[in-house]
Amino acid sequence: MDIEILKHEAINDNVQKQVKELFNQLNSNLKQRSLKEVLEVSNNLVFAIYKEDERILGMATLATYKAISGYKGMIEDVVVDGGQRGKGLGRKLMEKLLEEGNKMELDEILLFSGHHRT
Repeated sequence: MDIEILKHEAINDNVQKQVKELFNQLNSNLKQRSLKEVLEVSNNLVFAIYKEDERILGMATLATYKAISGYKGMIEDVVVDGGQRGKGLGRKLMEKLLEEGNKMELDEILLFSGHHRT
């Protein structure tokens, strides 16, 4: 199981296309920002992906910010390809982001889910 952190320099048209298609499985009604925009250093975003044979089959993001109450992270946009669900990939993506959050010494990590999800 190959989970890695997507870096700005690894973005190309193929990666952008795959992420767009995967995100559409989560919510095709939302306007998507380009990967180059969301992975700018100033945006403070960690982007984890699961790849198999160069195909992106899962993703999750950790946005970080500082507040008076501490250095925090929020996990969003967790998506696993429909054909890959039930294999523990979502959990592995979350574990990778929690590991990254620990390295960053975050005080708290929150998980965001849409209000329409159970």
